[in-house]
Amino acid sequence: MTKRVARLIGSIHPRLAVVLHDLLMVWMSWLLAVRLRYSFVAHPPDFEWIPLELWVVLIAQGVVLWWTGLYRGLWRFASLPDLWNIARAALLGTMAIFGGLFLFNRLEGVPRSVLVTYPVVLVFTLGAPRWFYRYWKDSRYGSLPRVSISAVRVLILGAGRAGEALARDLRRQGHYRPVGFIDDNRALRGAKVHGIPVLGELSQLQALSKEVAAEMLLIAMPSANNQQMQRVVEHCESTGLPFRTVPRLQDIIDGRLNFNQLKEVAIEDLLGRDPVSLDWTAIRTGLNGKRVLVSGGGGSIGSELCRQVARLGVDTLIIVELSEFNLYRVDQELRSEFPSLTLHSVLGDCGDRPLIEQVLREHSPQIVFHAAAYKHVPLLERQSRQAVRNNVLATQSFAQAAHAHGVSAFLLISSDKAVNPANVMGATKRVAEMICQRLAQRGGTRFLTVRFGNVLDSAGSVVPLFREQIQRGGPVTVTHPDITRYFMTIPEACQLILQALSLGEGDEVFALDMGEPVPIRYLAEQMIRLTGKQPGRDIQIAYTGLRPGEKLYEELFHELEGYRPTSHSKIMQASHRLPDFGLDEALAEMKHACDEVDNAKLTILLGRLVPEFQQTKIDEAAE
Repeated sequence: MTKRVARLIGSIHPRLAVVLHDLLMVWMSWLLAVRLRYSFVAHPPDFEWIPLELWVVLIAQGVVLWWTGLYRGLWRFASLPDLWNIARAALLGTMAIFGGLFLFNRLEGVPRSVLVTYPVVLVFTLGAPRWFYRYWKDSRYGSLPRVSISAVRVLILGAGRAGEALARDLRRQGHYRPVGFIDDNRALRGAKVHGIPVLGELSQLQALSKEVAAEMLLIAMPSANNQQMQRVVEHCESTGLPFRTVPRLQDIIDGRLNFNQLKEVAIEDLLGRDPVSLDWTAIRTGLNGKRVLVSGGGGSIGSELCRQVARLGVDTLIIVELSEFNLYRVDQELRSEFPSLTLHSVLGDCGDRPLIEQVLREHSPQIVFHAAAYKHVPLLERQSRQAVRNNVLATQSFAQAAHAHGVSAFLLISSDKAVNPANVMGATKRVAEMICQRLAQRGGTRFLTVRFGNVLDSAGSVVPLFREQIQRGGPVTVTHPDITRYFMTIPEACQLILQALSLGEGDEVFALDMGEPVPIRYLAEQMIRLTGKQPGRDIQIAYTGLRPGEKLYEELFHELEGYRPTSHSKIMQASHRLPDFGLDEALAEMKHACDEVDNAKLTILLGRLVPEFQQTKIDEAAE
């Protein structure tokens, strides 16, 4: 008989079981409130298990419980908000019962004090089972006796909500044993979280970690900015213990990592900046349902742009990519993650005018992100022809075709190296900006330009190079002790590009606020330390001298461009600077020089269009 009842209960839908439980608690609460009322009377009336007014009580309270959303919560995670919801439902239910009984029998036979006692009893009878259930679950899956004797003893840095949740998860899994919290909040000193003591401040970490025989440190500060994270990591390194961190909030929001996924501290955790506040409504409005083309969609920036515009609900995404492998990789990823997206992957060169004409004619994109470009500075110094063909002439051909086919917006992704360029790469990107500014004067298509600096961990950048050198045992090569660069993460750069698209009206040049420049020497030292090694002792840093076309520091602004703020604090706008030398004539000569493979002529032409670049070459020759 017992097994039959258990099977019957198990076959009931969990939500229905909760509804039946709550209605039973309403019944018990009403009877208990009535019983309490008459317990002070010498000769109480006969007690009825199912009084006539009970049906009104059950219906009125049941409707209120459903309306307040009580059944959308899970008992497993019952918390204070659920208790508040129960109290609210009890008060509203009492008011509904009062109105129902008034209409039913003018409250005949119902003492008014019952309506005062009933909600108090109901809060207890509904709340207690939920809290006991959560306590039972936590005790069953997270109690200390279940932790293995061989479990790793860990100190958790941060006793806030993230630390509390992490401790609960660790105890449930049993592989780690939290032995204490470290937190700078003095009000928490001596307190306990899930029975785990808050031991002291971050400055005491080295001593406290030895005192409790910690074997690992876990950083539970997902909202920490880069300065705070740098300080935390310095203290962790001083202990000599391995350390891990919970993901940053932005990684969780973007879906790249789950909250309970512990990971090694990465360089972007130290150099990444505070999360950028974006006007997602304007961004989504500008992209939702649109046909979008991304050139260079297999690269670091291009592929992230593809992911983000796909999340924003574009109707069609067209990817043009020269690298077969990169195109295959991003195509497979997008088809797996966004199966409903209409995706067209085109293998080809943006400078192939017949191909681009066909793509524009066949798919009619409304928005184009032109991310295709060569960007390796030292390599392009010896490859002027390839740099001009891809960064200048291909941009010209692509932009002209987009204008001819009525593309609504064409956004060129440029570089901070286009400001006072000292290298071929920067000069070609500056000429590409001029091309878009000139075409914008014709009207029709909005031609926008966005400049930004280095992105962390992009293909061909310094971060993967340093990582490989560290894995080989060094040395890590830095060109100059004083060299600095601006850095931002790939997702942040792409989000600001999308924001700039929503801000631009016709022919603007936008520059992203890159924050403070980072010494490359510091970057190398931190990457070495994050592997558990010490710079200068385990891994050497070798200074090799500036490479061709390389500057000690990059600039975000040109003195003649008159940068001014926009409605977004991280995006600034520059005034136009068209060349004194004839642009159309120079481009025609560049095409001819490319056909003749005349690198010297191309360098001269770049100097005529970009006087800053010409002056740099003159200065280098004088030296």
